[in-house]
Amino acid sequence: MVADLVERVGGEHVSVTQLMGEGIDPHLYKASPGDVAQLNRADMVFYSGLHLEGKMGDVLARMGRKKPAVAVAEGIDKGRLLEVAEDLYDPHVWFDVALWSETLAAVETALAGFDPAHAADYRRQAEAYRAELAELDEECKRRIAEIPADHRVLVTAHDAFHYFGRAYGVEVKAIQGISTQAEAGIKKINELVDFIAARGIKAVFVETSVNERNIEALVEGCRAQGHAVKVGGQLFSDAMGKPGTPEGTYVGMVRHNVEAIVKALE
Repeated sequence: MVADLVERVGGEHVSVTQLMGEGIDPHLYKASPGDVAQLNRADMVFYSGLHLEGKMGDVLARMGRKKPAVAVAEGIDKGRLLEVAEDLYDPHVWFDVALWSETLAAVETALAGFDPAHAADYRRQAEAYRAELAELDEECKRRIAEIPADHRVLVTAHDAFHYFGRAYGVEVKAIQGISTQAEAGIKKINELVDFIAARGIKAVFVETSVNERNIEALVEGCRAQGHAVKVGGQLFSDAMGKPGTPEGTYVGMVRHNVEAIVKALE
């Protein structure tokens, strides 16, 4: 998602190397020696921030002492973030399209500061992408509104979708917390099974960057209670799709998720 931002704002003036690809969980990702070499060669480093890149945090902090290193999400007004503990915020801000659009300012400012000769291009490209994201945000609102209000319950493997729920009026439940570093307990799975059966929820969702075993346990637990629940589809949560596919762009990823959710829940 961050690579997408920098490519859209930077255009022809930047060459972007993306360290984490499709299906990669950033909470658990560890920098390889090759990654560190790439970071050392870069003129600038961009990352999401808000502790999303948990195990890479120290590496990114060291890079910030040597060259521009921009945590794009940390420029968002803290009053608009979801606080999960004192001074600790949910990092999954890209699921609220309007909120993610606010990260464009950090990218534009950083690129223009590093390369002032092309500042006007960065400004123009950021504005064009900002307008595209405003349209996408409205599209998400329209599509989710097609789901009956009492069906708007999103059950996923880990707690990545609360910004999505707040922005588009969806109740969100998950097995794991906001970081996949936390293990899912049997108690949590059993509580969710009871919730799903009591509410008559018909679909739950797996994520491309999270192991499916916990969702499978959820489905089995519901079956044991006599309630049939299906896997409604695969959502992109902490990673986008393969490069060259619609889901390999931020806009395409969001559209894929919304279509899957609407199809399964409406």
